[in-house]
Amino acid sequence: MSKVMGIHHIVILLLVLCASLSTYGQTEEVKERYKKFLRQHVFGAMTVQRCDSEIRMRRITGSPNDNSCKEVNTFILANNNQVRAVCTGGGTRLPENRDLYMSNKPFPVVTCSLISGERHPKCEYRGHKSTRKIVVGCADDWPTHYEEGVIV
Repeated sequence: MSKVMGIHHIVILLLVLCASLSTYGQTEEVKERYKKFLRQHVFGAMTVQRCDSEIRMRRITGSPNDNSCKEVNTFILANNNQVRAVCTGGGTRLPENRDLYMSNKPFPVVTCSLISGERHPKCEYRGHKSTRKIVVGCADDWPTHYEEGVIV
């Protein structure tokens, strides 16, 4: 019985260690910026028909200080780890800016462009799907800003 309890404790310890390593090295500021980046730009199941509902549900606005409609928002159709890889070896640093990295491989994206409305939640968008290399801003190896996409 004590062997089973010992193994059980080791498994719990390993789980706790793995969970803490997932954000290891992140300052609180970087962690918040990364979470906002994920909320605004990463959604593997996004479709062009879901622009209005996702932007409304995720409360994506043009400015953090008001409820203005955001002109354009791009969703990367991938998971968190695939996007993070751009900052940790799966991307190339742009020479003109040390914090921007272009992905080495293209990603499918859905770009939602505002077609009407001025204030959230009455924003209406048209979605367009494409494949492009993404450019993200990285802080401490974590994506924190979507800069642009480069059509390939």
